Amino acid sequence: MEQEQIQSVAFEIILHSGQARTIIHEAFTLMKNNEFKNAENKLEEANEEIVLAHKSQTELLQKYSSGESITMEIIMVHAQDHLMTVMTLKDIASEMLHLYEKVENK
Repeated sequence: MEQEQIQSVAFEIILHSGQARTIIHEAFTLMKNNEFKNAENKLEEANEEIVLAHKSQTELLQKYSSGESITMEIIMVHAQDHLMTVMTLKDIASEMLHLYEKVENK
């Protein structure tokens, strides 16, 4: 796989992960304002971005597993870091949404 293709995949992962992060922070704001259904919708929207990022990652892994040579670059490491961080952030946001709802319903 050529360097430009690897960089393109990395930037796709960064783009979608960054979009997801922004949407998750919007969900946090909605949670603080007790707009739980809207926050839940935002988390679903963020998940769609995460899925797109993950799809780019999976395509790269499939090429590697089929024997294609892929040189790891620092931008790909950075992209993977973005994706894993935003996946964790989404999981935390989902848990926080449940906690906010629980506190509000008491």
